[in-house]
Amino acid sequence: MTEARTPLQNQWWHPDSLARRRPFLDARRAVTKATHAYFQAEGFVEVETPAVQVSPGVERHIQPFATTLREPLSQTGQPRYLHTSPEFAMKKLLAGGMNKIVQMCHVWRDGERTALHHPEFTMLEWYRAGVDYTSLMTDCEALLRGAAKAAERTLQDGVMLRWQGRTCDPLKPAERLTVQNAFARYAGLDLLATIDNPADLAPPPDKLRAAARGAGLHVSDSDTWEDVFFRVMLERIEPALGEGAPTILCEYPANLAALARRKSGDPRVAERFELYACGVELANAYSELTDGAEQRARFAHDRALFTSLYGAAPPVDEDFLAAIELLPACAGAALGFDRLVMLASGAAEITDVLWAPVA
Repeated sequence: MTEARTPLQNQWWHPDSLARRRPFLDARRAVTKATHAYFQAEGFVEVETPAVQVSPGVERHIQPFATTLREPLSQTGQPRYLHTSPEFAMKKLLAGGMNKIVQMCHVWRDGERTALHHPEFTMLEWYRAGVDYTSLMTDCEALLRGAAKAAERTLQDGVMLRWQGRTCDPLKPAERLTVQNAFARYAGLDLLATIDNPADLAPPPDKLRAAARGAGLHVSDSDTWEDVFFRVMLERIEPALGEGAPTILCEYPANLAALARRKSGDPRVAERFELYACGVELANAYSELTDGAEQRARFAHDRALFTSLYGAAPPVDEDFLAAIELLPACAGAALGFDRLVMLASGAAEITDVLWAPVA
């Protein structure tokens, strides 16, 4: 049986298709230039790290691409992965003495292809030493403003972020909303009351299941605490975030922040935030965990969960755990650059702002 072929005029490289996308691609060039200018003005060093890594991390919702590294004259290959983020390598540079670093690079995540997802996409990642995650909130607001203004100069379409009929004014200050308050506002749930032990990386789900059912959500008896959390987020909270003005959703439960520092005064939550505009998550940021022993314990928990779901987990990057011992107090953020361009240019889907999609 032969594979169905896409009509020629629908190929991404066809003149008609490329002409339709050119305004979005021109906006991408403008947003790229503005982004580089921002970090240059802030005194950042732009770095480049390898895409092939010993470990891509073990987040349960991210599937990496595996490969094999073969050295000259070697009879066997070493398992490696295409990075899902440059995080580990960039933190090693911080451990080596760098202070402000930024990288815009391609990353890979398998099983992701929607209007907002692509198997290969561009990530903007940056770190500041000597600060906490609140400094990155300021960066995010500035990047939104810069992107929208750059796209407007190209498209002459107004300084606004748009997606699926929603709008967000990046010139307005972002609302800083805690996850606890978001669950109360949009779902009527007291989220932190469902966490009895702040040190528990897998809170018992009974309380959150009951609360979610009371709020009218369908929850299965097999759903974990984390499953229910993300169902509430997807159905009740995310669609409302970043409408009219950006939202910085902060203070995530610590069990959902594997590489983030716990918040002093309330160990149930971590110093982590996500940036939203038009109901779309754009960035994930946090004050970095610098305790090697706690990081090792979190990796062990995540690897066990990953193995239970998929049969095997990527290895731990021991070099990264060694570097943590020298990591200064710092904070880092990762922003989906293609999504930022989408919203700044008014594109309908991520492939509209890619020069060439993955076949």
